[in-house]
Parts: sequence; structure tokens; C-alpha cells
Amino acid sequence: MAGRWVPWLVIGLWIALAAVMVPLSGKLGGVTKDKAVDALPASAESTKVAALEEKLPGGEENTFVFVYHRAGGVTDADRAAVERHYNAFVKRYPPKVAAPAGEEDEGPPTELSKDGKAVLFTLNVSTSYGEPAVLIGPLRDTAKDRPAGLELKVTGPAAIDADMDAVFDGIDLQVFLTTVIVVTLLLILTYRSPVLWFIPLMAVCVAALTAMATVYLLVKNFDLVINSQNSALLTILVFGVGTDYALLLIARYREALHQHENVRVAMLHALRGAAPAIIASAATVVAGLLCLLAADLNETRGLGPIGAAGIVCALVAMLTLFPAVLVVLGRWIFWPAIPRFSATIVERKQGLWGRLGASISRRRWVATIASLGVLGVLTVGLTGNTSALREQDQFLSTPESVAGFTVLRQHFPELGGQPMTVYARPAYQEQVLNAAKRTPGVAQAFPGETKGGWVDISVFPKDAPDTVAEYDTIKRVRAAVHAVQGAEAIVGGPSAEHLDTEVTTSRDQKLVIPLVLAVVLIVLGLLLRAIVAPLVLMATVVVSFAAAFGGSVFLFDTILGFKGLDYSVPLLAFLFLVALGVDYNIFLTHRAREETVRLGTRDGMLKALSATGGVITSAGLVLAATFAVLISLPLVMLVELGFLVAFGVLLDALLVRSVLVPALTLLIDRRMWWPSRLAAPPPAAPAPPAGRHAVTDEEEYALQR
Repeated sequence: MAGRWVPWLVIGLWIALAAVMVPLSGKLGGVTKDKAVDALPASAESTKVAALEEKLPGGEENTFVFVYHRAGGVTDADRAAVERHYNAFVKRYPPKVAAPAGEEDEGPPTELSKDGKAVLFTLNVSTSYGEPAVLIGPLRDTAKDRPAGLELKVTGPAAIDADMDAVFDGIDLQVFLTTVIVVTLLLILTYRSPVLWFIPLMAVCVAALTAMATVYLLVKNFDLVINSQNSALLTILVFGVGTDYALLLIARYREALHQHENVRVAMLHALRGAAPAIIASAATVVAGLLCLLAADLNETRGLGPIGAAGIVCALVAMLTLFPAVLVVLGRWIFWPAIPRFSATIVERKQGLWGRLGASISRRRWVATIASLGVLGVLTVGLTGNTSALREQDQFLSTPESVAGFTVLRQHFPELGGQPMTVYARPAYQEQVLNAAKRTPGVAQAFPGETKGGWVDISVFPKDAPDTVAEYDTIKRVRAAVHAVQGAEAIVGGPSAEHLDTEVTTSRDQKLVIPLVLAVVLIVLGLLLRAIVAPLVLMATVVVSFAAAFGGSVFLFDTILGFKGLDYSVPLLAFLFLVALGVDYNIFLTHRAREETVRLGTRDGMLKALSATGGVITSAGLVLAATFAVLISLPLVMLVELGFLVAFGVLLDALLVRSVLVPALTLLIDRRMWWPSRLAAPPPAAPAPPAGRHAVTDEEEYALQR
């Protein structure tokens, strides 16, 4: 940035890059995959069923369940309307493969409930006619022509998929615009300047669009899986960390402008001071995200390189484009509080963070025990409901498909679960069918079509979908049909997919969480060139995560009444809170190490807290606010993840980094930097002249104040 032409060259290169990348960013939504089976590895049994369905003649099918009900009992006219609807649907969406001779049409497979108040039929529509979101509207419109008082709920796996797609429809644009508004407001409040807020916002927007284009290219060329959830998280990550980097750089730049008249020289000093911590922070988050490559779940594994690409784009933009624009615009961009150059160093008055540091220094044990006490109380919430959230409980407002399952359970309790799809060789059809029927927990089973050397069998469990009892039934059915030698039977279906997802996620958590801890610990060790400090910082972050998780579970269970936690929330929340939580400790301890060289451990930490307290707290508020954007979306999973991460970031920024870490550092003192040379005791001071006494640490600190 020292040469006059360098900032303009950097801006020109970014303009050229934006001209190429921005058009590609809009294509990201076209490569997202939101089906449960897309998230599963190819080795999962339900994935094998889905792959077989897609390969067989006629392709994969969407299963809709039409549940008609009348409080006073179904009439003959109602039955006639149901049959008319069924015939109309079959005519509009005929099977792609003709039924074998003698099985053409045995009448609509309607079923009357035992209480006579409901009737249902199942409709299988080939995916060649469109996705569930495309089909659901015409199906519901056709069924509007029915007798007065006869109510209808269209449910089933495909209907739930359609309602889920409706939630994610336009989510990328909604998250992007909401995040821009939130970050804009926070930047205006932070800088209280009519123009300064626009520069970091502009740079972050460019970084976000570049990240979206980069991820689109990665997905197209490296067979990565990205769903709408990960796409939204990409936007949140880039805006959150990008704005954090901007806040830290501006703070250093403002300091440098007081000491250097030339803005280019001031920016070089600001970059030398802030860039190492920012790069270390980005490296920590990227390393943590890339640990997800070890996961089996496609959507989890895909988030690793996707999120890492977003962090790298934010890092590059905020260390090149952002400072270049600041330098070109000069000092006036800070108006009305323009930092003035002064040849004499003016001692700043002790502010809020200086007073907090002095208080912690006087009451180190009190600060440590009080902080740990607050965190310990919050962890009690972990005793709340942490069971897996059912798919039907994912919606904040109940859609028709979920209401339909409730009606189905009321009138057809024996068909309360979602059907399993069993594929087997035709020669073993009867053996597999009988094995399924004899399995405890199965309500009924019946054969379907034979095609491509396979026969499909539908198996209905007795228990409600996505419950432990239904999952146990699926496991028993799998064991029973696998025991039929030569049948090559495999069991899939919506609930089987959810079971495989839960099992895979559990395995991923056991592998990825220790890996993230190890990688982040190594990065901290390399940055701080110590062993004790990284261990202390990691311990505080883990305790902070446990407290945030416990407090969030208490809120979800006791106050909001959620029915559990989405399977993906614990791992994602852990990753974000550990990687992003360590960020603030990096910003603080990196500055503390820098000051320790001159002032010693105690005064170095107090100086670092005083210098970085305000900007790191502002960064924490911005990051928390960006994740809180997820709370505005109508899906329980996103609300849970958004709140948990936002709460954890605030807890880390306001308590752990501001009180606990400084208190622990003051207690451990120079041993914090072991085994680096900073841990060595200072050389003995020469004896004071006669008539004078040695200055104590407390007196020296009072003089510095």
C-alpha cells in the first residue's frame, strides 16, 4: 500500500474479478440439493434403495397420502368423490411402466378407517413428472372439488418434502438481505459516521458474492453436496467474519493515523499489527472447517470446503480490497471524528476496559470463580431434552403435511408410521414378505411392482414417524429380511433415511469433534509459540460451548417448547463456537503476547484488554447478530443453530474473553507462555540507590495509569 498506484491496482483487479464472479454467484441456488438421501453417503442402505429406485424403469417415485375425514362419518357421496379424485390423479400421472397382465386395475386402493370417519389412498407419482414442490399445488387444487364438510389433508413423505422446499424457497436472498440490513445498522451504531459504515459493508458484500461464485465452481467441478442450509450458513459466515476483520483493521488503522501523517504508511503499520492475528484467526476457522472432510454425511462433509472457501474469500477481500479503498478515500472517511496526526504521543485516559482490567487484577480469584460459576450454572441445562427432532416437528408453524399425519394417527393408528420400501429379488418375494410381516412393530406389508429384476415391498410400522420405537422396528425389519439368503434385500424409505442420517451423524461427531480440538490446539500453539496458553484457551472455549449449549437447551425445552434438537445442531454449533470463539482469544492473546515482550505478562494482558476490549466486543456483537438472522427463518433447526451460536459468541466475547481469560492469565502469570522465553523469570533488578525503595508491581501499574 506504500506506492500511490498500488491501491488503485488492487481495486482494479477486484473490479475485474467481480465482473467474472458476480454472474456466477446467482447460479449457486441451482446446484443445491435438499433431499435427505442426498445428504447420506453411498454406503447407507437407504441410499442404495434410492439409487435403485432411480435406476429401475419408471424411476424414483414421490409418495403422497390423501387423508379425507368428516367428523360425522364418511358418506357414500364422500367415497365417490375420493374415487373420482384417485382416477383423475392416475389419469394425469400414469405409471411410467405398465402393470403386468392381470394386474391392470383392481379399483382405487382406498381404505376406510375403523371408526368410519376417514378414508385414505396413497398416490405414487414418478419423479419424471416433477419434484414434490411442483406437484403438490395441482394435486391439492384437483382435490378441492368435494362435498361440503369433507376435509382433506395431503400428507406423506413427498408432501413433507414439498412443504420443506417451500420453507427454503428464496432463503438465500432472504438471508443475504436480512444480513446486510443487520450489519449495516450495527456498523452505523459502531462508527456513528454517515459514510464509514459503507466501506466495510461494500467489501464484505463483494467477498460474499465472490464466495458464492467460488462455491458454485467447487460444487460443479468436485462433486460436493450443498443444501439450502449450508448456502445460508455460507452467507452468514462471510458477513460475520468479514465484518469482524474490518472492525479489527479499522481500530488499528485509526491508531496508526494518530502516529503517521501519510495514510499509506499508516495503513501499512495497521496491516502489520492486525494482519497476523486476522490470518491466524482465519487459519483456525479454515482448519476447523476442513476437519469436516472426515465426516461421512455428505452435507456435513460438503460444508467443510464450502465454508473454508467463504472464509478465504472474506480474508483476502478484507486484507486487500478493504484497505485499498480506505487508503484511496483518505482520512475524511472517518468524519466527523477524523483522527488527526500528532507528533507528540498523547496518553489516553483509562477507559471502561482499563478499569475492568484493574478490577480483575485486584480480584483475580473472585473473577475466575465467578466466571466459572456462571458457566457452570448454564451447563445444568444439558439435563433438558436433547433427543433428536422429528421431521414433522421441524416447522415453527404446522403445514398441511404435518397436520395430515396427525389426522392419520387419529383415524388409522395402525398406519401411523411412514412406509418402508424393501427391494428384493422376485424369486424370494414371499419369504421376504413373510419375514417382514412377522417382525414385531410391523402393522402390515404388501408387495408392489416387479421390474428390472427387483420386487418392491411396502412395510408399514405401527409407531409414529421418526420415533425411537419406529427406528427399532426398521432395525428389526432389516435384520429379518437380510436373513433371507439370496434375496439381496435392502430397506429404505423416508424414516430409514432419517435413521441412517442420525447414525451417520453420531459417528461423525465422535470423529470430527476430537479432530477439531486437536487441529485448533495445534494452530494456537504455532501462533503463541507456547503449550500452556493454548491449553488454557481451548479449555475456556470448551467450557463456554458447554454453557451456551446448556442455556440454549433450557430455552428450547422449557420456554419455546421445541420437541428436541435437530441432529446436525450439536456438531455445527460446536464447530462454529470453537473455531469462532477461539478467534477472540486469538485477538486478545496475540496482542497480550506482543505487549508482554515490553511490559511483562500482567501489564501486557491488561494493556491488551484495554486496547482490544472495545473492538472485540463490537466484533462479537456483529457476529452474534449475523447468526441471529437464522432465528427469523421458519424452521426449528435454523432457529436452534442461530440462537445457540449467537448466544455462545456473546457469552465468549462478554464473559470468557473479557473476564475469565484475563483472570486466568494473571493467576498463571509468566508460566502462561511456557516453554517460550517469555516464561522465564525477569532478570534481577539492580539495587535501588540509598534512600529509595524498589517500586512494587502495584505501584508501577498505578504510575502507568
